[in-house]
Amino acid sequence: MLRFVKMHGLGNDFIVVDGINKAIPPPETWPALARRLTDRHFGIGADGLVFLLPGHGAAAVQMRMLNPDGSEAEMCGNAIRCVAKYAFEHLGLGQETLTVATLAGLKELRLRVVAGKVRSVTVNMGEPILEAGAIPVHAPISPVINWPLEVEGVEFRVTCVSMGNPHCVSFVPDLEAVDLARWGPAIEGHPAFPRRVNVEFVQVLAPDRLRVKVWERGAGATLACGTGACAAAVAGVLTQASQGQVRVELPGGELSITWKGPGEPVWMEGPAVEVFRGELDAGELVGMVWPEA
Repeated sequence: MLRFVKMHGLGNDFIVVDGINKAIPPPETWPALARRLTDRHFGIGADGLVFLLPGHGAAAVQMRMLNPDGSEAEMCGNAIRCVAKYAFEHLGLGQETLTVATLAGLKELRLRVVAGKVRSVTVNMGEPILEAGAIPVHAPISPVINWPLEVEGVEFRVTCVSMGNPHCVSFVPDLEAVDLARWGPAIEGHPAFPRRVNVEFVQVLAPDRLRVKVWERGAGATLACGTGACAAAVAGVLTQASQGQVRVELPGGELSITWKGPGEPVWMEGPAVEVFRGELDAGELVGMVWPEA
């Protein structure tokens, strides 16, 4: 039996599995497991499957996150806040700070704890990557700022950023007029992005307030995306559309993002919520059985 905790950050929801103190399926089975468990009809339902693994070096814990299509994400801003809450409340790890290892490197987290519960988490997301080849994006300029990207005969002005995972940000005058279901996947799979890309459409409400809709690589439309909010804030500074400290409105709620400019890290602050706990027969779900540890 596989025990799990269902958690979310602004409605961006995850199945969190403790691989530190409990036996878990081997990594080669994770893609199939993610595809089935995240299904909202035949599984638990989620935007991602998160494994907590033993930390190494400075990291108290390691995070691995798989998308609903079975692909693995290098980093997820909402998931890492959930990891911090789980690590503190279930494993006794961290106090005011916690270091988490991800495929995008070590991340420093600051926990706001009230009455023994983590109410919000501030994450040092690291410096944004702006060099085109490192994002990666095939573009004739670097950094890629307000670049005209043609998609199915329509031109989008885009700014590209990596927060450990690739993002393509497009500022629009009216967010409600954007057909996310059409343009999200069209840009995600565009030939300019060899590893696909997360897509953010952004409307500037004020110099310190952005409204964002996200199409996540491997997941589709989600209620929130932490790295996407960070990418939108960075793009706002690069294009002079907004200032360095902003509130980012997403369909599931708000995040606070701060970026002072090139050479500086991005800071993200937001909540994490535990919804319920459960257990399931993972072997039956994916048509295979794993030996006990």
